[in-house]
Amino acid sequence: MTRSLALFVLASCLPLFTTEAARPNILILYGDDLGFGDLGCYNKESKIPTPNLDQLAQEGLRFTDGHSSSGICTPSRYALLTGRHHWRRFHGIVGPMGGSVFAPDDLTLPEMLRGKGYTTAAIGKWHLGWDWNAIKKATAQPQGTGRRKTLGPEAYDWSQTIPDGPLAHGFESYFGDTVINFPPYAWIENDRLPRAPDVMMDTSKWKKIKEGNWECRPGPMISDWDPYQNIPTTTKRATEFIKLQGIKKRGPESKPWFLYFAFPSPHAPIIPNDQFDGTSKAGPYGDFVHETDHACGRILEELKASGQAENTLVIFTADNGPEKYAYARDQRYDHWSAKPLRGLKRDIYEGGHHVPFIIRWPGKTRPGQVSKALMSQIDLFATIAEIVGSELPADAAEDSHNQLPVLMGEVPESPIRNTHIHNTKVGHYAIRNHDWLLIEAKTGYVSGRNAQWESKHGYQPDKETAQLFNLKDDLGQRHNLIAKHPEKATKLRTLLKMIRARGHSAPRLLE
Repeated sequence: MTRSLALFVLASCLPLFTTEAARPNILILYGDDLGFGDLGCYNKESKIPTPNLDQLAQEGLRFTDGHSSSGICTPSRYALLTGRHHWRRFHGIVGPMGGSVFAPDDLTLPEMLRGKGYTTAAIGKWHLGWDWNAIKKATAQPQGTGRRKTLGPEAYDWSQTIPDGPLAHGFESYFGDTVINFPPYAWIENDRLPRAPDVMMDTSKWKKIKEGNWECRPGPMISDWDPYQNIPTTTKRATEFIKLQGIKKRGPESKPWFLYFAFPSPHAPIIPNDQFDGTSKAGPYGDFVHETDHACGRILEELKASGQAENTLVIFTADNGPEKYAYARDQRYDHWSAKPLRGLKRDIYEGGHHVPFIIRWPGKTRPGQVSKALMSQIDLFATIAEIVGSELPADAAEDSHNQLPVLMGEVPESPIRNTHIHNTKVGHYAIRNHDWLLIEAKTGYVSGRNAQWESKHGYQPDKETAQLFNLKDDLGQRHNLIAKHPEKATKLRTLLKMIRARGHSAPRLLE
């Protein structure tokens, strides 16, 4: 029996920390490549309408210092669902038809919640891997040449179940296409494909893209696949799930639920549906963000209509900052998606991981509350564990801080979290401690430097081999202070080495 299963069985037998009526439903809405400056509630000069998320912020708590674990997709999702810094295990993303990043005994957020009697579901982007080799035929031969060499639809036995996906790691149900720009281009229901791919991916079959490139990797596809239907289809599934749970609440099958809904947007391909064309002043990307906001509105409306809004903890955030198309968008539309931050997706400058972070819990979070507390997606695990009364073992959620007092509007004598480590690639770290941040590299860019953007926004060339910033005075990271405060840099380097070597940073494990 694995550690996770044993914990699940044990927790199921323990008395609940709270009564069933008091345990909240939990809804996580997770954006993909969304900028801190895209939402109106974070940027008054945003050229994108986001009325539903702005309203969510008015009704709940808005963090101004919220962070993902990484500047890219897979690591941030892993960190959120495990309460562990991704870099303790890996750095990069799961590639097309790639394997799972979870170890068999990793305790995940949905596993912990199932142990407390929750129904758990995941809808949308997964990007944490599956065991596709389990359904690959022994006779499989790749098609194509060079970098585009890949297996075709005939290489797999699509009638089989696909192991090591969401159902293997705590979710009772899953619906999605795993990654919008990776094969297989088909819907996955739980651990099966309802329809088998029959052709290779062919973007010429799709309606014209509206901004940037398709960025779709070659691989198996069902012949009538339409990526434009991703948001409408997954949103419909989410509203159906919520409606069904509302019906169950009125009967003997009543259980609290957890829904992890991960958007494909506004990640490339940038494909807003026609009804959203021209609804922003930031081009198709802005229209795509608007469509994402509209989908959030539909889900939240169903939550209210089903009578469950008052007992649902809603969390909205995103996996990392906006893609590098943001430079051209700033030049053409004068909309900086990461405003007021420097850096984009992949970067360890703030724009790569400093993301929107909104929490609404009626009766608990104060409407319109704004918190300056340092908050990480890693902290959701320990915070939710406290809410549902789950005692975490020492080998789980090793970096998660219980931020429940902050959600409740309390102001602790000292910050619950004062340190955070940012990372996207091997050997490239930034460490935050209180107001100070050290980039232990010559530059915080990973996606590449854009000299035109730097000139427009007042950045000067920097010849130092590392960078030190005081974010309280310089959130945009314009002024490298490492020459003036070498002792600060030394202290942060020592702290970085200690946390990496120690293997954990959760306060409960340091007592």
